[in-house]
Amino acid sequence: MPDDPAAVPSWTGSPLVVRLTAYGQRLRQADRRHPWVLALAVVAALFLLFCVPDLVQHDDGDGPDELRLAFTHLPVAGTLALQAGLLLPLLWRRRAPSVALAMTAAVFVVQWSLGVFLRADVALLVALYSVTLHARLRHLPWAGAGVVALLLPVAARVSRAVSAVSFWEALFFLLTAVTAAVALGLAVRIRRAQLASLRDRARQLEIERDQRSKLAAVTERTRMAREMHDIIGHNLSVIITLADGGAYAADVTPERSKQALELVGDAGRQALGELRRMLGVLREKADAPELNPQPGIGDLDALCTRIRAAGPEIFLRSGGELDTLDRGVQLMTYRIVQEALTNTLKHAGPRTRVDVLIAVEGPALRIRVQDTGPPDAAAPLDPPAEEGHGIAGMRERAALYGGTVTVGPTAGGGWVVQAVLDLTPISVPPGGAL
Repeated sequence: MPDDPAAVPSWTGSPLVVRLTAYGQRLRQADRRHPWVLALAVVAALFLLFCVPDLVQHDDGDGPDELRLAFTHLPVAGTLALQAGLLLPLLWRRRAPSVALAMTAAVFVVQWSLGVFLRADVALLVALYSVTLHARLRHLPWAGAGVVALLLPVAARVSRAVSAVSFWEALFFLLTAVTAAVALGLAVRIRRAQLASLRDRARQLEIERDQRSKLAAVTERTRMAREMHDIIGHNLSVIITLADGGAYAADVTPERSKQALELVGDAGRQALGELRRMLGVLREKADAPELNPQPGIGDLDALCTRIRAAGPEIFLRSGGELDTLDRGVQLMTYRIVQEALTNTLKHAGPRTRVDVLIAVEGPALRIRVQDTGPPDAAAPLDPPAEEGHGIAGMRERAALYGGTVTVGPTAGGGWVVQAVLDLTPISVPPGGAL
């Protein structure tokens, strides 16, 4: 199909072509509903065009003298019987085309053995066309050879009956008619196969489009679930730890309890703001309010400050040109550190030390979050029997940039999360496509 719309022929959009196309579609639909109607219509049209003239000429006694002398003239009943034998098998030309051709050929042989000339012999070409269109292609060579063999004596008989026509001229005319019938059948068959292929391709494209939509929806739901886990899990862990600390401090130092409640409110507002930002993309209104940008590496200081308020000692170190990283890498880094700190707060408790390192080392970004574990841990922590959604989410985020995430206990009883992200840009060859 041409890419330039101007290359499409202008006549394809003409009113006449449009009307003919619509009429052809209605005709095909009617044929699928009532297949016998078209079969009867074809037989009736052939009878009117080729049988009635023979009957009228038979009654009038007109026609060339050479033909009247060379061929046998049967009574009207005999002529009708031969015409019926030639045309009626065409009613099954689509259901059993080879059988219809064989029956027509048998009547054709009987007719010419009696020396009768009938215009209804065109039914033999119609039957051959039907074999080409509807039968298996391996039947076509045998059908074509059989029809040609039947026409050889016909050409000889016509050349003897009409002195002005030689055998080769008669044979050439008959073979031309046979070739035209086969060529027309092949053209229609190929066109139908192309249309069927296009319809199958259109159905396949619709299925693929629906599958892509479903996959996109599943991917989006997974991304949103991961974001919800990061936001809610982290902030709830901070809020719970602060609330426990505030309840403990209420009896000892009431001023510390008030400070804990303020930090709980700050953490709740932070979570609410991130949820509003994330869920704002689901709004369908075009005039949605301006949303804050996604967090990045520059927001890690504020994140560590909130975690420190819950008790842990957090030391953040960075190296390299982190500000030049794209927003996707920065968001991914923020989420990995956030998830690691949340796990530290849940499992190691508020009385632990956490060292956070973020550094650009050549073509890679290295992230390391290590805690000292709970102060009363007697032995190194064992790896969990089954990873939670947080660790799986970190690995999925790192995999987007060709990175890896390793999680495990340390010798001192703590826990370490290490992630390495590949910062090498994807190279595309000249003229290539992603």
